[in-house]
Amino acid sequence: MKRIAFYGGSFDPPHIGHLTIARKLIDLFALDEFVFIPAFHAPHKKNRKPTSAFHRFAMLSAATNKEQKIKVSTAELDAPEKPFTIETQTRLKNEMPDAQIFFVIGADSWVEITTWREWKSVLMLTNIIVITRPDYEIGFSHVTEEIKSRIADLRNKGQEESEDIRLKTKDQKIYITDVVNLDVSATEIRRRIRDDDGGWRKFVPGEVANYIKKYELYI
Repeated sequence: MKRIAFYGGSFDPPHIGHLTIARKLIDLFALDEFVFIPAFHAPHKKNRKPTSAFHRFAMLSAATNKEQKIKVSTAELDAPEKPFTIETQTRLKNEMPDAQIFFVIGADSWVEITTWREWKSVLMLTNIIVITRPDYEIGFSHVTEEIKSRIADLRNKGQEESEDIRLKTKDQKIYITDVVNLDVSATEIRRRIRDDDGGWRKFVPGEVANYIKKYELYI
């Protein structure tokens, strides 16, 4: 059975943290593919207009061009009128009935998950991987007992122990992992670019930095 992880978000811009997550999860979960899904416009971020979806797709494509197992999907760009995760999940499940699907979310999304449309269904429909961040407390009091029963906490566990837990798991789970311990912020990168702080380049792949400069993004 093919194992595929999908990671949705604005990726505005895509940075080294995003790529590190993809590479680490490919190893930890023995994934056949890791797919970024840039949002046309994240429905829970209505207070900020994102950079053009075409620019964000192009930057992700450039950043992952040499990564054999990492791809970029146009699933939400092709259907901008249906931007919610539950709709994307359902569509992908129907298109790939024989695949084992994982949806990746960040610690910030986990904290605010109850504000998402049909959030209980989102957490039940596929495997979920929650990526922790140094500045976010991961709690469980905001979710139901049924959802709590699906949580597999892989934090502070090595590769072998995490793999053993994963292999013994037959049902769909919500995995909490600290395999990536980077605190890289797209908001901070955009601020540094606006302030003409050249230090921003170290936080993005070289291809992305060149693209940002060429098309004068975030200034």
